[in-house]
Amino acid sequence: MIHKTAIIDPKAKISKNVNVGPYSVIGPNVEIGENTEIYSHVNISGYTKIGKNNKIYPFASIGNDPQDLKYEGEKTYLEIGDSNKIREYVTMNPGTKGGGGLTKIGSNCLFMVSAHVAHDCFVGNSVILANNVPLGGHAHVDDYVIIGGNSAVQQFTRVGKAAMIGGMCGVVRDVIPYGIAHGNRSVLQGLNLIGLRRKNIPNKEIMTLSDAYKEIFKSENLTENLSNLSNEIRNNELVAEVVGFIEKDKKRPICTPFSK
Repeated sequence: MIHKTAIIDPKAKISKNVNVGPYSVIGPNVEIGENTEIYSHVNISGYTKIGKNNKIYPFASIGNDPQDLKYEGEKTYLEIGDSNKIREYVTMNPGTKGGGGLTKIGSNCLFMVSAHVAHDCFVGNSVILANNVPLGGHAHVDDYVIIGGNSAVQQFTRVGKAAMIGGMCGVVRDVIPYGIAHGNRSVLQGLNLIGLRRKNIPNKEIMTLSDAYKEIFKSENLTENLSNLSNEIRNNELVAEVVGFIEKDKKRPICTPFSK
């Protein structure tokens, strides 16, 4: 059902069974997948592609120009997957030419009130951004991450798979997969054991990851600590993911228990 007060450009591609509520505005280069629900007073513009079964709540702004002074109106994109919940006042911006031209969001995510996804960000699947969480430009947030309310992720920062960030935390360093971080400025506090168990990871695997964590972060010299990991521990899939994350080229330093 399309409400009579909604303004939809005739060039927009609206799939079947899409509901658009009162006073929502949809631009010419927007694609919306089947069974998506657009509530009232939503603005969707730019080169924006939205998948199936999404719910977008009132006053969300999706696809408007990046908040980047270098942006000069070039053709860039925003892609959103399936079955996401995008709550009131959420903003999501497309990419920029200098950042690859694409902001990409996965499926089954929850973006609570006033969350913000900036230009050139990557957000994986089953991610939760709580109220008032902004992601700075080029941030990379992997699958199953949870970021607590009023936390902010600095531009170019990475948050690894299934990591958890406490509320009111400034995330200024990369957070390892399965890590848990909180504090005024992010400090690594250990592993997200609850999250690992919820994913039905066997206890033996968790214990191996825990042993690796102690070895990797026993001192501030991460390079030396990584070199001391035994092959048996390195061959663990979870450990290999953490090691690969740390050793990958990056813009930000790694968040550690010694972070200041």
